[in-house]
Amino acid sequence: MAWTYILRCSDRTYHVGSTIDLERRMGQHQEGLGAAYTRGRRPVELAWCAEFASVRDAFEFEKRVQGWGRLKREALIAGRWDLLPRLASRCWSAQQSRGEDEAAVAWSRDGR
Repeated sequence: MAWTYILRCSDRTYHVGSTIDLERRMGQHQEGLGAAYTRGRRPVELAWCAEFASVRDAFEFEKRVQGWGRLKREALIAGRWDLLPRLASRCWSAQQSRGEDEAAVAWSRDGR
């Protein structure tokens, strides 16, 4: 079994990773022994995680989520699977160009 996870860093940015031992990896991040990105952004907190049947599946999902923007990551964290297709880069860019704003996904900041 393997995990993909999202950490919320102290500067409110996100770090996406994968591991076969989530508890050990969280400890490494907290001690500054994890990814270079999180070393200067501690403390970190686990915002989201999912277990996968294989390391390959977890790694592939990690790479996919790393390519996502902030709002799409926040939709995943909030469990709003219904919003993920809408927040795809091209779709979101098109919505913004038509004058639609972030209010449509304000739940990510308001906790709705």
